Amino acid sequence: MARIRPVAGGGRAVEVAPERLAGWFARFADRHEGVATTRTTPAHVLVTARDEATAEVTAAYAEFTSMGEVEGLAIDPLLANATTSRRIGLLLVRLGGHSIGVAQDGEVLVSTTDSRQVHGRNKAGGWSQQRFARRREGQARVALQAAADDAVRVLLPRLAELDAVVLGGDRQALDLLRADRRLEPVFARASPRILDVPEPRRTVLDDAARRARAVEIVVRD
Repeated sequence: MARIRPVAGGGRAVEVAPERLAGWFARFADRHEGVATTRTTPAHVLVTARDEATAEVTAAYAEFTSMGEVEGLAIDPLLANATTSRRIGLLLVRLGGHSIGVAQDGEVLVSTTDSRQVHGRNKAGGWSQQRFARRREGQARVALQAAADDAVRVLLPRLAELDAVVLGGDRQALDLLRADRRLEPVFARASPRILDVPEPRRTVLDDAARRARAVEIVVRD
């Protein structure tokens, strides 16, 4: 089943596997009285239906072959881009753990996963709360340091062979990792899309590797 999430400004984002893109757009056309135009620029593909519904894709890893605006459904540049073989770095982080790896066409080739205890928030007040907060901050700092060290070990030596890096997990944890100067080259190669994932485990990394291949289509009816 395709993953769907709401997007700002209205509409929804749908993750579609490259092999199912042609069928997805054919069904989109059927649902919306056919396709009026397709506009392809290096950064976007915008399909506009006859009832004015739209389906838009933003280039994630490489530019599309620009075709300008044409009548009807014309998504060959999108299909070619989506099905290209790619090697991708994966960096999934939450405060309690991380999973990092390299995947080729949805299959994980190299990986490391670690979990660290980070206590939840304490509702008690006074000194007890302050001590608990300091302890939690210390645990989070240790967990993030471990994630940074593993990212340096797994991703940095292989960065030249990667087409992109896909991030996932907690945005706050990822922002804290950005402060580590060792990881500047990693974040410089990161795709804008951030995967929403649960506590990182190896099975979560496998799923993220498959999702990283998927094309995210923003649909507005």
